[in-house]
Amino acid sequence: MGYRVLVVDDSKLARMAVAKALSALHPDWTRVEAANADEALAHAKAGACDMAIIDYNMPGRDGLQLAAEMLALLPAMPLAVISANHQVEVVTRAREVGATFLQKPLTAKALVDFATDATNRLSKSP
Repeated sequence: MGYRVLVVDDSKLARMAVAKALSALHPDWTRVEAANADEALAHAKAGACDMAIIDYNMPGRDGLQLAAEMLALLPAMPLAVISANHQVEVVTRAREVGATFLQKPLTAKALVDFATDATNRLSKSP
């Protein structure tokens, strides 16, 4: 089954890098992009995504705020917050809101682990 992955980052280059990595791992998955939290929420509300990968550092609302908002709308949605800032506080806050934390630069192994966990969770949800 092909899933729809929302990639949220204010950097077009960063979105392209994640999309390229996803395409290499799962060419049958659809990638949906958002440059900010408002665009991401619009996609989530429209049902345009099954899972999300969200950058932590964005103008306006940061990735943790967005993750909390998205999970309030769609509690079963697997999502990851990615950041080069892997301080204990950021990692802990990501887990507290219900997100997986992935360190930048994003490795293929980290992406595979997140995607595997996400698909397992999605296949078990009603």
